[in-house]
Amino acid sequence: MQRLSTMKLAAVLLLCLAVLAGLSWLGHTQTRAKAFQDLHERGQNTLSLAESSLRGQLARFERLPELLADERVIRSLLLSPTNSDLVMAANLYLRDTANLLGASDVYVMYRDGVTLAASNFDQPHSFVGGNFAFRPYFFDAMQKGEGRFFALGTTSNKRGYYFGAPIDVAGQRRGVMVIKIDVDEIEQAWASDDLRILVTDPENIIFLSNRPDWLFHAFGELTPERLARTEETRRYANAPLGEIAYRAHTDSHGFRLLTGPGSDVDASEYLVVAREMPQANWVVQVLLPTRAARAQAAASVAIGLSLAGIVALLGLIVWQRRRQLALRLAMEQAAKDDLERRVVQRTSELRDANIALEDEVAERRAAEARLRKTQSELVQAGKLAALGQMSAALSHEFNQPLGAARNYAENAQLLLDRGRGDEARANIDRIVGMIDRMTRISRHLRNFARKPNQQLRPVALAESVLAAQELLGWRLAKTGVTLEVDLGDVPLTVTGGPVRLQQVLVNLLSNAIDAVEGGADKRLHLRARRTGRGVQITLRDHGPGVAEGVQARIFDPFFSTKEVGKGLGLGLSISYNIVRDFGGQLFMRNHPEGGAEFTLNLQAAAAASIEAAQ
Repeated sequence: MQRLSTMKLAAVLLLCLAVLAGLSWLGHTQTRAKAFQDLHERGQNTLSLAESSLRGQLARFERLPELLADERVIRSLLLSPTNSDLVMAANLYLRDTANLLGASDVYVMYRDGVTLAASNFDQPHSFVGGNFAFRPYFFDAMQKGEGRFFALGTTSNKRGYYFGAPIDVAGQRRGVMVIKIDVDEIEQAWASDDLRILVTDPENIIFLSNRPDWLFHAFGELTPERLARTEETRRYANAPLGEIAYRAHTDSHGFRLLTGPGSDVDASEYLVVAREMPQANWVVQVLLPTRAARAQAAASVAIGLSLAGIVALLGLIVWQRRRQLALRLAMEQAAKDDLERRVVQRTSELRDANIALEDEVAERRAAEARLRKTQSELVQAGKLAALGQMSAALSHEFNQPLGAARNYAENAQLLLDRGRGDEARANIDRIVGMIDRMTRISRHLRNFARKPNQQLRPVALAESVLAAQELLGWRLAKTGVTLEVDLGDVPLTVTGGPVRLQQVLVNLLSNAIDAVEGGADKRLHLRARRTGRGVQITLRDHGPGVAEGVQARIFDPFFSTKEVGKGLGLGLSISYNIVRDFGGQLFMRNHPEGGAEFTLNLQAAAAASIEAAQ
């Protein structure tokens, strides 16, 4: 019988393991799909930004060649291409136009493809005299009325996008006006250490990328046909072309994956998001590493298995306790039944003895007294049993914290027995200090995580600063940064939201700590003063400051001066919008004595109105 019960238990366990394995596989698949979906949405957003920047850059220059082709000096030059005065006038005009438009080069080509005038006529690599009749932007403009082409310049050896427009004079097509724009600025704006942004041509050769080592490399084998089509227009001049070995496939949820590009060991698999740009004949692609998404899915499954194991263990413990309780109740019931039988038997004997023998009345009364006593003891025993059950339940609830307390006590005893009383007292003081600190931090974290009330009200500035110090105290201690706070002698009250104001202060202090963490002077100065109807708060650090070229973008979303992986560039943008919602201002400057200084101007509120707002 016991063997049969063991076999049933083993079968149940195997079934549970099979179900758990199936659920784990299903959970991992769904979690990975969700992580890939989030990654795909991030790629779509990045792709939209990249495509918008490309479209915007092309749209700026799209109609300019047609306008320049109607200029008098250009038309006169095509009527007299050998006139040196007209050539020089056209050169100077094109150079001024290129500087004004921000174009890389602007030049005029005669109908035979020879360049008559160019904005770089005075440069070492001048286009003047060069024949570019083999470029599509020339013969398309001559034949179709419009030319578009992107390529590596054969003279300048620089990448660019070319716009060509025909020049018609006296009813005849005499030449082509060409504008070349530089694409390096767009590429530099794509800088990222994790995802890859690239643009490919019709031959699937990478023309733009935030990975310089991928430029002029093709996905797949460069067949003679692909090379011949590229060489026909000399799109990449004399630049060597390479290949990227890869394997593309689509998973069960429809996500396109790229495996094994190049020799990048940090990310061997990418999720690909692509979109075509028909007007430029480009394909814009964003490649996002999937390692983090897969790790997230595996971690979620591991957490789920851990929780399932904990639940199973708790269920086993409850089952064992219920079984023990059932056994104990059965024993108590058996004892009670036996006692009842004995009472009935004794009562019957006493009744028979009372009828038979009058002289045994005293003995019967004594027996009845013993019976009442026994019944009273039975009632008391029932009460004690109930108390025992309650004590067992309370003991189970307090076992873990009491066990921890016992461990701490035994540790202190050992230290005292060894004569290390100071260490024991220091250990206990640290435990008490830790508990107090956790209590304070828990209170602030609870308030900080609570959904803020959108309605503005008076907020005591000192309380918000203290809360921010509590939240960042561990970072200040860890990095050795000193925060000097000067809020003046008069309590300051501002109009805003307490939780969101704490968020602004935490963001600004966190950035300041990052700025001075690796420096020699690790001091921060937080100062607040009343200014008319407002309150001005300044936070200054002694770090390297912010470069002049990026100060105008410091509050833009996703813009960050930190190293890659140390922030998304959203903290200052969120803080700026919060302050604006308060009706205030947030701006920064480099302090004359070094470091960055952020200034926060808020509306002052009457200090007496805080109690009413609360």
